[in-house]
Amino acid sequence: MRICVLGLDCAAPEIVFGDEGLKNLRRLMQDGVWGHLESVIPPITVPAWMCMCTSQDPGSLGVYGFRNRTDYTYRGLGFANSGSIRAPAIWDYLAEQGKRSVIVGVPPGYPPRRVNGISVGCFLTPNTQKHDFTHPPELKQKITELVGQYPVDVKGFRTDDKAWLKEQIFDLSRKQWRVVHWLLASEEWDYFHFVDIGLDRMHHGFWNFFDRQHRHYQAGNPYESLIPEYYRWLDQQIGEVLDSLERDAIVLVVSDHGAQRLDGGFAVNEWLIHEGLLVLDEYPSVPTPLEKLKVNWSKTGVWSEGGYYARVFFNLRGREPQGVIPLAQYESFQDELKARLEALTDDQGRPLGSLVFKPKNIYRRVEGIAPDLIVHFGGLLWRSIGSVGHGRLHLQENDTGPDACNHSQFGMFILRAPECRLRGEYRGARLLDIAPTLLDLAGCPIPPGMQGRSLCAASKEGS
Repeated sequence: MRICVLGLDCAAPEIVFGDEGLKNLRRLMQDGVWGHLESVIPPITVPAWMCMCTSQDPGSLGVYGFRNRTDYTYRGLGFANSGSIRAPAIWDYLAEQGKRSVIVGVPPGYPPRRVNGISVGCFLTPNTQKHDFTHPPELKQKITELVGQYPVDVKGFRTDDKAWLKEQIFDLSRKQWRVVHWLLASEEWDYFHFVDIGLDRMHHGFWNFFDRQHRHYQAGNPYESLIPEYYRWLDQQIGEVLDSLERDAIVLVVSDHGAQRLDGGFAVNEWLIHEGLLVLDEYPSVPTPLEKLKVNWSKTGVWSEGGYYARVFFNLRGREPQGVIPLAQYESFQDELKARLEALTDDQGRPLGSLVFKPKNIYRRVEGIAPDLIVHFGGLLWRSIGSVGHGRLHLQENDTGPDACNHSQFGMFILRAPECRLRGEYRGARLLDIAPTLLDLAGCPIPPGMQGRSLCAASKEGS
């Protein structure tokens, strides 16, 4: 029995389940089980997809986002790559059973993973002309013959040139899906997994044109129907896949997280300066990234990195080179700062409703160098702005370029599997449940270290 996983990065459940025009997804829903899917904290593409595939939370993987501290100095963050994930994934367990896999664009997927089968790099691939992005390497030539230069991402998707962005996203997706259909038909596989990154780029580029609750939404704008149009395009591609597969194949359409409007950005390091926790030798005259600031580390207790969420780090005595916070005060200071962050208000003076997490409380293990606090400003309705020099705390503009949405905690799944008795809407599914569910359906043992459980186990227990 074969397993086909079609990943839609950032797919919003309210669109997938609410648009009656998505005929092929409706086909799957009628034949299987579907519902909201709770992501990990933080709900970020890296590491969420690999949390799904390993059934390990970010702390256990030691990967807390695209960028992570590599040591306890102040040199900033290093980018995650495929080597950052050391836990075995579902395709590794299937390989032990002699099963062959085709993995396309599953982040982080560069350098290309050496799997029992084929792998094609993800959007983190620097350049598909200059770098090998496939395993085995000779597959690169075949893909080039099929679509020309293979695109892994839309570079510069944070842009005001929306006409260009629309064209680039569809070009990316057309070429990637052409490769997907070709691989499905021409290669031998037991497990197939593709992630469409174009949907994430579509949301970040155009959500304000679509969402009527967005601060910048204008009725009758020229891109109002573009996001639904892209979902219809994806539905067509999924329909072609369904038509090409045998009826007893296991099919999963799934997202790593959802999407929601972005109300603005909170300048977290500006706030830390105001609170006397981050001390500069010189305040910049223009907005300046943290790594370029003249920080007085001997007087600084806390700093933060920006992004969709905030990673807050303490300058701990005996841990960081010029640490100032005593180790004995770590937990009390952590509690105090957590409360202060939770009490922040928005630009209208209303409670921001931020969610502040201690890694040790939300992860089974804390590997690598975790943030001391993880902050979802406004429940991720506000992003974290790490640069300094704005002169205010609340911003409408993003310091890394135009961005219309943030991630939400719940993605979606639709599963059609002959051996699963579940039908209709399922409540309570988690991203960490996906790998054990698929292994269970494949008749393989579920490794005891996996943190999720098979969704189908409940139906078996109740039989």
